[in-house]
Amino acid sequence: MIFERQKRLLALLGAHGGEVGKLDFQKLLFLYCVSAEDEPSYDFVPYKYGGFSFTSYADKRRLTDQRLLSGDGPTWKITPSGKAAASVSAPVLSDMKSFAKKHAHLRGDALVAEVYRRYPYYAIHSEMAGRLLKREPETLKAIKAARPASSPGLCTLGYEGLSLETYLNRLLLAGVTVLCDVRRNPLSRKYGFSKGTLSKSCEGVGVRYEHLPELGIAGDRRRQLNTQADYDALFAIYEKRDLPKQSEALDKIRGWIANGDRVALTCYENLPEQCHRHCVAEALKNGARNKWNILHL
Repeated sequence: MIFERQKRLLALLGAHGGEVGKLDFQKLLFLYCVSAEDEPSYDFVPYKYGGFSFTSYADKRRLTDQRLLSGDGPTWKITPSGKAAASVSAPVLSDMKSFAKKHAHLRGDALVAEVYRRYPYYAIHSEMAGRLLKREPETLKAIKAARPASSPGLCTLGYEGLSLETYLNRLLLAGVTVLCDVRRNPLSRKYGFSKGTLSKSCEGVGVRYEHLPELGIAGDRRRQLNTQADYDALFAIYEKRDLPKQSEALDKIRGWIANGDRVALTCYENLPEQCHRHCVAEALKNGARNKWNILHL
């Protein structure tokens, strides 16, 4: 059994002849998702070569394991089993074929440059933009203008309900330069949010990852949280008993901000009032020499 987005990935690859180079297919998948789908099958981040989906590559590994894609060579290649699994509706398949025909002439540098022209934000971390667009100063200017501004300060963000790419874009658009993970155990069943993958993904988009487990709350204390009153009772104890012991960790975060970083505290819960990160944020604000607002992303 495969997800709908994976069926669409396979169908799009099939519409382009069944075999496409790695960089080309990532750009074609990006263009299709952002321009032809009302609800994109994949989200993307501005990466080393433009718009990139970590999730699509995770899916590629799964589909390869299921023998629906072929190997890890220089191309994305569909197998006969993959063609059979690429079951999408007739209108969707028709749209994909039209998309493939429209972009059949674009490959390599020409394809990448076209993506950068149309979507400059996704080129802000590109290692190719200067070379590809050296005769297009206006496009390079647009890419520079698309880079979010950053100023010292504090944000918080939970990853509940977010894809890895949407999460990273929220950090980038808020000008975050340091992601501070305040989970006691930075493991997640949700793709992209265990420490190893999250730290590498952050590094790829220019955000430094730091983990301060001493600011976390042990899992056995987080059970039976059914109402906001339950959360409030837990956090009252945390603020009174735990946080006062963590002056070194809090000073470390204040030091990052004092040195010019915009720091985002992160944990799982979407609502800050249901996550201890809001307690950490308030403690940081109250102990800071220069007061700043806390932005909950």
